[in-house]
Amino acid sequence: MNAFLAEFIGTAILVILGNGVVANVLLNRTKGNNGGWIVITAGWGLAVFVAILCVDKFSGAHLNPAVTLALATAKKFNEQFHGWRDVPMYIVAQMLGGIVGGTIVYVFYREHYKITDDANAKLGTFATAPNIRSLPASFICELIGTFMLVFPIFCKVDPSMGLGALGALPVGLLVFAIGLSLGGTTGYAINPARDLGPRIAHAFLPIPGKGSSDWQYAWVPVLGPIAGGLLAAGLARLIL
Repeated sequence: MNAFLAEFIGTAILVILGNGVVANVLLNRTKGNNGGWIVITAGWGLAVFVAILCVDKFSGAHLNPAVTLALATAKKFNEQFHGWRDVPMYIVAQMLGGIVGGTIVYVFYREHYKITDDANAKLGTFATAPNIRSLPASFICELIGTFMLVFPIFCKVDPSMGLGALGALPVGLLVFAIGLSLGGTTGYAINPARDLGPRIAHAFLPIPGKGSSDWQYAWVPVLGPIAGGLLAAGLARLIL
């Protein structure tokens, strides 16, 4: 399996399981309906664990444009990832994986989308949104959340293997911790592909009763995580 395919498959798995748990909690008449925030954050942590487990040895399991850009900035390369020349390929694969993953979640829960009236809940199964509408504040939250994803990896080990550098389980627990502690404001995208890819799927899928895809907010979970990843890379180069 080449790195492009691995990043595509890994990101699709990440979104299928991560957005899938959101759909299970938010949509009407699911087994997990009203399961709450802890179920969502646990599901996302486990989604990261499974995705890394599947593709780490093939691509380094970046699964996140913010991580890819941070590794390129910090000049942390390995035999799969060759730095800036591979950045566009990795990001395209991640975005396509996010779109496909979001589409599969819709297909899986299609009957439950039909009986759910809340358009915001439907969008929430694809993309994030802030609980208090402040774009600058949300940007800072996404920046800090992604910094707390990337910087611990730089601190712990030589992160040349992407998210897989720490091993699948520790990174899954890290994402779980970020969600519990820092996810309450924006829903902690901390990954442009996880948010923008499924948001694009939401825009074109024939979801009954869907509302806006909220493109006014869409830049926040893209640029915030990228800024957080670059800040983590810059600080790591400075002090480590």
